[in-house]
Amino acid sequence: MSNSMKAVIALLVLCFAGAAILLFRSSAQDHGGALVGGPFQLVDQNGQTRTDKDFLGKPTLVFFGYTHCPDVCPTTLSQLTEVFHALGPDAKIAGAFITVDPERDTPALMKDYLSSFDPRIVGLSGPRPAIDAAIRAYRVYAKKVPGQNGEYTMDHTALVYLMDKNGRFVSAFNLDRPPAEAAAELRKYL
Repeated sequence: MSNSMKAVIALLVLCFAGAAILLFRSSAQDHGGALVGGPFQLVDQNGQTRTDKDFLGKPTLVFFGYTHCPDVCPTTLSQLTEVFHALGPDAKIAGAFITVDPERDTPALMKDYLSSFDPRIVGLSGPRPAIDAAIRAYRVYAKKVPGQNGEYTMDHTALVYLMDKNGRFVSAFNLDRPPAEAAAELRKYL
């Protein structure tokens, strides 16, 4: 293949990619700009129905996980707790811990599990179809991985999503830094 043919193919690929990006952005703007997140109706650790509207008016850090998670979930929730403590008790911020394992994560179990973390972190569970809708809205990967004797784990996305006061996705939030540094970034959204 000649160099000029390679150049033409490269140009076509770039044009196609650019058009796809513009179309994707335009489509997102036509639908309110939200590429991540959206409406949900779940049940919190106290058995109360909670929707995405309950988190409006304050930035929210959203994390998908499950209570039987051996490492990533408790570590992430501990990091969130440290950041919330660095912000202080009066900071208007919320955390949402949405289970990817509603078959085991009942509101009572979520309440017990979350008692070790900052009380501003709300545990959310619900029927599988409602959880699956939230998983799709946030573009989360979650898959059951069978183990021995009927046990299982869940592979899942380990991102923390920063949503602004209006419920719009800002970015994935980096917790792998000193809590005071993460808190300083969050103060921009309070």
